[in-house]
Amino acid sequence: MKFTHMKLHEWVKKMAEMCRPDRIVWIDGSEEEKARLEKEAFATDELIQLNQKKMPGSVFHRTAANDVARTEHLTYICTSHKADAGPTNNWLPPKTGYAKAKAIFKNAMKGRTMYVIPFSMGPVGSPFSKIGVELTDSIYVVLNMRIMTTIGAPVLKILGGDGEFTKCLHSKADLDINRRLILHFPEDNTIWSVGSGYGGNVLLGKKCLSLRIASYLGYQEGWMAEHMLIMGVEKPNGHVVYIAAAFPSACGKTNLAMLVPPKGLAKKGYKIWTVGDDIAWMRIDTDGGLWAINPETGFFGVAPGTNSKTNPNAVATIKSNTIFTNVLLKPDKTVWWEGADGPVPSRGIDWRGRPWKPGLTDENGEVIKAAHPNSRFTAPIMQCPTASFRLKHHHGVPISAIIFGGRRAHVAPLVYESFNWQHGVYVGATMASERTAAQYGAEGEVRRDPMAMLPFCGYNMGDYFRHWLRMGKNMQTPPKIFNVNWFRTDSEGRFLWPGYGENLRVLEWIADRCEKTAEAIKTPIGYTPTPRSLDLTGLKLPAGNLDKLLSIDKEAWEKEMDQHEEFFKQFGKTLPTELKQELSNQRSRFKKV
Repeated sequence: MKFTHMKLHEWVKKMAEMCRPDRIVWIDGSEEEKARLEKEAFATDELIQLNQKKMPGSVFHRTAANDVARTEHLTYICTSHKADAGPTNNWLPPKTGYAKAKAIFKNAMKGRTMYVIPFSMGPVGSPFSKIGVELTDSIYVVLNMRIMTTIGAPVLKILGGDGEFTKCLHSKADLDINRRLILHFPEDNTIWSVGSGYGGNVLLGKKCLSLRIASYLGYQEGWMAEHMLIMGVEKPNGHVVYIAAAFPSACGKTNLAMLVPPKGLAKKGYKIWTVGDDIAWMRIDTDGGLWAINPETGFFGVAPGTNSKTNPNAVATIKSNTIFTNVLLKPDKTVWWEGADGPVPSRGIDWRGRPWKPGLTDENGEVIKAAHPNSRFTAPIMQCPTASFRLKHHHGVPISAIIFGGRRAHVAPLVYESFNWQHGVYVGATMASERTAAQYGAEGEVRRDPMAMLPFCGYNMGDYFRHWLRMGKNMQTPPKIFNVNWFRTDSEGRFLWPGYGENLRVLEWIADRCEKTAEAIKTPIGYTPTPRSLDLTGLKLPAGNLDKLLSIDKEAWEKEMDQHEEFFKQFGKTLPTELKQELSNQRSRFKKV
């Protein structure tokens, strides 16, 4: 492949001198190349070809048993000054980070191939988009990047002879967790990942570039990189209202992005369009509004719990051309996971590569799961039945509403709207989820996760909040900001709201509020729906549930605001005074109740 970018050529050469691969292959993105790489990976068992009649184009991969999720404690932001990384990030000085990683990268690719992957996050040539080049010794990474990004020759063409790119270096090395690092150098526009083969640590266009590095670039350049789904709600009159939404893990982000309208609203003519399920890059356009793209071209979704009830569109998406990671391999070369459609298999090979059958237990008497709880599927977004026709639009879609949400059993109502942008930033900055029994930590423990960005913000979060406030001031028509909570329970722990497709009833109210056609009640925390402004056609809620869903407990909120104040203390002088004022204002509103 010809290229004229001398800085790129010199960087590849320098990294190769450190890693010492046997050969260097430039990825062009062709179908012939894909077939060649798959054949090579099948020969070494890096990948297993699945049943091509039942799952055409799909393959299976296992990671090392100690390498099954993002390793946040080994993920660092490397800036010259510790204050620039802030109190919520792990920090290393750049000099220290490079030295530690170089010792592991040295000769790490001996006996292997270094693949050079030019990739574009976002449509090639879009003003939203950013280009990266990832060097890796993993075919699994190359094939995932084919799905998740635009790669190869078109990217090199737009990069030209002197275009800016994010320098991304990855090696599996020896997969030793004690020799594993995921390092971000925002000041150098560089990412180094070594010692891991798990997607979240090694698909460097994903969380590493699209959020940690991009959030820093957005702060410097005046745009936003957010951990948000993007979806369009098409109303019966044909108008599409686009929404961006941020949720912590285990709160149904992917399910919402691919929502299937309930019968009561489908009859009215509602449709859902999926733009993305994970990341939103947003800019202020010439109309003074906020526009967004999904910089990815695929889904990297959690498999367990995905079925025809929870997410029928995801099930349709992964029927072909999908990479499955750490699930059960059935004897007929198809796959299964806990919560999948169909009967539980009588046997198979589990995610660790061991024979499995139902009821197997370990030495502690714990049931052995067939698939890892964080097992994944990687699938092209264009295979999704609800994929938006605006996916490749260079200017993205106009965002009318931003939604924050979490898993709260008693405090937050089903939905409320902030009073204005500044108050909405306060709502996002204080959002939280309670741990479930399936998550590490004490059940019910509240974990603050501002804008669902706590693990992904590439700089000081106090400055991040200030950036949000600044963006609002620069918009002529900022989106309305809402908070939702699908997980409120009664005194016996039963969910008050059915969730899944029924969540469209809440999105309908949100869309109508954006168009000033829905009624609301003013409360100390924001505007909540009037009981008649939510369309509950065809939904048989038990008597009293709606009142409980929309109720606001003054005593609970006073404790909640005390926690907000405590959470804000860690940011010290970097916390914007506007957020302190919003907390004070909310306390004053409750005193008047």
